[in-house]
Amino acid sequence: MSKNFDVVVIGGGPGGYIAAIRAAQLGFNTACIDEWKNEKGGPAPGGTCTNVGCIPSKALLQSSEHYEHASHGFAEHGIEVKGLGLNLEKMLGRKNTVVKQNNDGILYLFKKNKVAFFHGRGSFVKGDANGYEIKVAGAAEETITAKHVIVATGSNARALPGAEFDEKLILSNTGALSISEVPKKLGVIGAGVIGLEMGSVWRRLGAEVTVLEALPTFLGSVDEQIAKEAHKLLTKQGLAVNLGVKIGAIKTGKNSVSVEYTDAKGEAHTGEFDKLIISIGRTPNTIGLNAEGVGLKLDERGFIAVDGDCKTNLPNVWAVGDVVRGPMLAHKAEEEGVAVAERIAGQHGHVNFNTIPWVIYTSPEIAWVGKTEQQLKADGVQYKAGTFPFLANGRARALGDTSGMVKFLADAKTDEILGVHIVGPMASELISEAVVAMEFRASSEDIARICHAHPSLSEATKEAALAVDKRALNF
Repeated sequence: MSKNFDVVVIGGGPGGYIAAIRAAQLGFNTACIDEWKNEKGGPAPGGTCTNVGCIPSKALLQSSEHYEHASHGFAEHGIEVKGLGLNLEKMLGRKNTVVKQNNDGILYLFKKNKVAFFHGRGSFVKGDANGYEIKVAGAAEETITAKHVIVATGSNARALPGAEFDEKLILSNTGALSISEVPKKLGVIGAGVIGLEMGSVWRRLGAEVTVLEALPTFLGSVDEQIAKEAHKLLTKQGLAVNLGVKIGAIKTGKNSVSVEYTDAKGEAHTGEFDKLIISIGRTPNTIGLNAEGVGLKLDERGFIAVDGDCKTNLPNVWAVGDVVRGPMLAHKAEEEGVAVAERIAGQHGHVNFNTIPWVIYTSPEIAWVGKTEQQLKADGVQYKAGTFPFLANGRARALGDTSGMVKFLADAKTDEILGVHIVGPMASELISEAVVAMEFRASSEDIARICHAHPSLSEATKEAALAVDKRALNF
């Protein structure tokens, strides 16, 4: 006998599980279907983010940063470390524990909010405006029905043609998080978020890392001044970043990978690596959804086609997160999930794409919100800019991390904040103040007039706002 629900969410990643919880809070009889499995075959909700993305990568970034501090940074603090060793198995074990804690936390939240959870792959069978039949293919196949369906099936790592992932030598983000021995030489194709974060982890642990990027500029979507500063700092640490590269043949041996490529000058090279991480973007995951069976429309790039409210072409079918247009960010997916649940309830769910923050968790961190300086120039917008270096920040000096800066961009006439860009310590936390300010359409003067605690890294934000009017106090 089929189980009937008001709302069924297919996918238990950040967009999906949050949508399910919010729908349940709003009084809907809600179910969530997710097929991720842990090492014992049990449910592991949380999607790519929790299992092989945001959460485990941050765990390894933190662990590897501790290791680098112990091996290089503690001495200047008067802390002498002798006989330093690396227990990689334990480090990876800690990462796995952090992941499981998040998996279990989501299952707890489902129980707390009375969300029915189905462990398996969800796919459409049939349906119309009166309701949809959804098959759950798990340990035991069953069918459930729903008035509304929210598709939140996420994305998959994009492979290079002729270099498919085996997760042993040629790695996606999944394999990059579980290398059992620090490679002597690690190749990374793609200098995006995943490539830089994973490259940073293994460089800190002792690998010689070579990054190969096809684009001629480093982090082209980041503000140019911030990107140049980040490039300088990351290469100084030891990341070898090659831009304007054209990848040729990739060949695997018994224990190595060779990559033929030409550099920006047109000169041919062959890189020999113990492991190769390919991080050239992600593709929407509609595999097994049976979209064609019910006439669910996909766009020319394979994303589920939605309007501004995340409605698909089918009545009462919605889609959120990586499987639809917009930035592939966990927090974007969460906001869309909440908004859709509220729209189903007749409320006015809201997602402002102009104030979605971006973060790259390298060290130093890179974070930004709003427009870059090059975008404002291209759009013909008159603006003022203000920057402040962490070198002149007391808390940064005390931390021993004075790299980077905060940069404000404000409208030349109204002083409204148009963008804030940070490279430096704890940029991921500092950017939140800028997001709030921009959501309330604040001016740089508003931030400049707010009292910030001393000593704190956030004072650099205030000083950069002051610098928009050329009146920074500590630089």
